[in-house]
Amino acid sequence: MIDPQRTRLLNNRNDVHGPVIYWMSRDQRVQNNWALFFAHRKAETLQQPLVVVFTLAPSFLGAPLRHYDFMLKGLQEVEIRLRELNIPFFLLQGEPETELPGFIKKLKAGAVVTDFSPLHISRTWKKTVGNTLLQIPLYEIDAHNIVPCWIASDKQEFAARTFRPKITTLVKEFLTEFPKLAPLDSAHENIPVAWDEIYKGLNADPSVQPLDWLKPGENAAKECLENFLSERLRSYSVKRNDPNTEALSNLSPYLHFGQISAQYCALRASRSNAPEADRSAFLEELIVRRELSDNYCNYNDLYDSFDGLPAWAKETLRQHTADKRTYIYTSEEFAQGRTHEELWNAAQLELVTTGKIHGYMRMYWAKKILEWSETPREAFDTAIALNDRYALDGRDPNGYTGVAWSIGGLHDRQWFERSVYGRIRYMNASGCARKFNVKLYIARFGREGLFSS
Repeated sequence: MIDPQRTRLLNNRNDVHGPVIYWMSRDQRVQNNWALFFAHRKAETLQQPLVVVFTLAPSFLGAPLRHYDFMLKGLQEVEIRLRELNIPFFLLQGEPETELPGFIKKLKAGAVVTDFSPLHISRTWKKTVGNTLLQIPLYEIDAHNIVPCWIASDKQEFAARTFRPKITTLVKEFLTEFPKLAPLDSAHENIPVAWDEIYKGLNADPSVQPLDWLKPGENAAKECLENFLSERLRSYSVKRNDPNTEALSNLSPYLHFGQISAQYCALRASRSNAPEADRSAFLEELIVRRELSDNYCNYNDLYDSFDGLPAWAKETLRQHTADKRTYIYTSEEFAQGRTHEELWNAAQLELVTTGKIHGYMRMYWAKKILEWSETPREAFDTAIALNDRYALDGRDPNGYTGVAWSIGGLHDRQWFERSVYGRIRYMNASGCARKFNVKLYIARFGREGLFSS
């Protein structure tokens, strides 16, 4: 059964006779998906067909081809898995608030179910679609977080230390096994998606090319998880801050696109035979830090803006805006990895070529953008833009929160005052050198290492 606390009704309507539609958005998977399970159970109860629909916005927050390619390949696997359950999958091209109401009306739906996202664009879509549903309900299910975002806290949390006790207690209640989905008897007409036509209709920047080192989809996501649990979770607590050790899980793109469930990952990691310290370190990031990011975006409407930063951080940065910068770079110079510092350039080129930056380096990367930009506001905007453009897990609460932490002191304490940074935590290359082999990292991802013949 699904915990009713995971579900909320976005409009005051009752179920009526007609097919149940699961409007898939953030959680793009079939297995371990509470929203799909809710819709499946609703269809069984009403004895109606279940239809899954995904609305493909022509340009989602400027996402380039790299992101559309990863997502669409994952959705092709979704279609195949749904067909095995006798559930048709439709992919609509166009803005959701335009395309979805007509689709719902055409199918004469009796209820619509969707998954939760704290981002502006998703909330706007749901509000607009909900306002068009005069006769049928719109249900929202948090299938992304282990503890539903609105249950974990009813306010923006100050820091991990204020959030951790709340969510740690609640995880015990919500970290449960997933039910199995059985094929449905009552099926709607199942028309295969014309994927070639979908690709032709994309309006995505082709200059940021798809990646070949990370395979998309549910199957690949599970393989990635199992590989991490068996090969790298042991010693994770010791090695995770060294970008040369390949200790990280590489799960963030799969979690971002909802191709794997964080709850499933937590269940599997909890049962691992890895040492307690390693399991705890991974679960801290997977649960506390990741769900704290959703909390920030859900309760702060300015999460993707410099204006959303804590008041003390904005004030200290304002006081140091006129401080002399030794170096200042344009957004294009940052994008090309052409600064004076080889270490920073290597981090940027890792992002551009692999679609990710090691977590420790992403903090350093953002802080140096602050140090080398004309203003803190410009630095914030540059970091968000670069992360969203190149990182496979861009346009995500984790990314927005990470930049806000690095540049704007979010969820952090005030540090000793210094030039440019004010009381924001400082990082430098010598600090990195004390933690890992900087020369090896530069040799791997620096311009000479990546582009040598």
